[in-house]
Amino acid sequence: MLPAVASAQAANGGVSPTDPQFRPAGKAKLIDGIAIPPADAPPEVVAAIDAANEIVTKPYRYGGGHRRGFHDSAYDCSGAVSYALHGAGLLDSPLDSRAFMHWGERGRGKWITVYTSRGHAFVVIAGLRFDTGYRTATARRLGAKPGSGPRWDVRRPTRGFRARHPAGL
Repeated sequence: MLPAVASAQAANGGVSPTDPQFRPAGKAKLIDGIAIPPADAPPEVVAAIDAANEIVTKPYRYGGGHRRGFHDSAYDCSGAVSYALHGAGLLDSPLDSRAFMHWGERGRGKWITVYTSRGHAFVVIAGLRFDTGYRTATARRLGAKPGSGPRWDVRRPTRGFRARHPAGL
């Protein structure tokens, strides 16, 4: 069990954050850096969140998650997004931020939206942002530094990014 998952479980009276009774409805919940999928989320969304949680403590490295396939010791922005989407069965090989500009369908999705530009990509899954860069003031107070690797946080400004989503999600 990931240390952050164990911490979230301890903070909730021993109830595992992956237990269906603990999952909030509608939007994902963030507990000690781990995203908890909503009870009404489609299986692909749950799988994408679970995959992202697997790498949430990994460090940042340019090109990470690309050269060795999806599994790596560190991830860059698009490598982290690729890992989460691959975990959901939505991506067969890692993409860079430019390739994400043409992936999926245009616009925001109901459950999953990839925000991409020529130099950066991040994903919003069930209302939570999975990103390697931008950190909110709240996340910084908790020790998350910009560029420290893939982490969950709340929304970030999306100006200058294209929104793409998987069909149906």
